[in-house]
Amino acid sequence: MPIELLPETPSQTAGPYVHIGLALEAAGNPTREQEIWSRLARPEAPGEHIVLIGHVYDGNGHLVRDSFLELWQADAEGRYQDDFDLERPFNSFGRTATTFDAGEWTVQTVKPGVVNNAAGVPMAPHINISLFARGINIHLHTRLYFEDEAEANAKCPVLNLIEQPQRRETLIARRCEVDGKKAYRFDMRIQGEGETVFFDF
Repeated sequence: MPIELLPETPSQTAGPYVHIGLALEAAGNPTREQEIWSRLARPEAPGEHIVLIGHVYDGNGHLVRDSFLELWQADAEGRYQDDFDLERPFNSFGRTATTFDAGEWTVQTVKPGVVNNAAGVPMAPHINISLFARGINIHLHTRLYFEDEAEANAKCPVLNLIEQPQRRETLIARRCEVDGKKAYRFDMRIQGEGETVFFDF
């Protein structure tokens, strides 16, 4: 019996309603008891605890105040977890969103360790980010690297796929402090001058 190929479902943009279902806190709604949200690491999780913050800008340099981010990262030892358990000190997966007022997203996590790619080559510590926003039909994929990992960044096979050094800089999070805590700022620009490098998977 021949297999019938169905046509592809038309794509749709993510917002502005994504906050209502998946970013309750950012939308000002009560959160659920079992919520996948912006804390990937509990206080007892091993590793260096950090805060990630950033803005998302459109092609005109305006803040995108209703964008939604999903993050996937290794733990401090460079290991990914393929399931989610709120009782565990660390989970590899988390979500966050830009706020409607300041347009800033925030995540609490631990700094990831070095991960080897499929060929066994070490990749610099990084966090994978999927960006959803109004007007984007297919979510965008990028990576966050750390400015104080310069030696590992210089050898990273993924960063070295980007031929222009100034384009690599769009993937580097800058060290800062938030309420006395070690933090990294990572602003994303969807298009235009200083556009963040996005990957096509």
